[in-house]
Amino acid sequence: MVTIVMTGQLQTADGEHDLACEIAVPMSVRQLIQRQGVRLRHLLQLLREKKVLVTINKKIASEDSLVQDGDAIRLVGHDGMGGSGLGPSHS
Repeated sequence: MVTIVMTGQLQTADGEHDLACEIAVPMSVRQLIQRQGVRLRHLLQLLREKKVLVTINKKIASEDSLVQDGDAIRLVGHDGMGGSGLGPSHS
């Protein structure tokens, strides 16, 4: 089982901050989030915009880092300037 913890304003579509996922084989953080479907779909855009800091087992990681059974993932929203990163994109 992999645990995903979302901090700050990040949450699932259902308003949850913690999520447990079963995985049979190692996969990237992005793939794991994609497998959660609608519940975490909004996080994919934030990852693409580099507005989410990813850690795996308390070590800095990226959306391409591999996750294995037993890992703990923490997702932290940011905008690179001290804000939450969850506001509208101005690009």
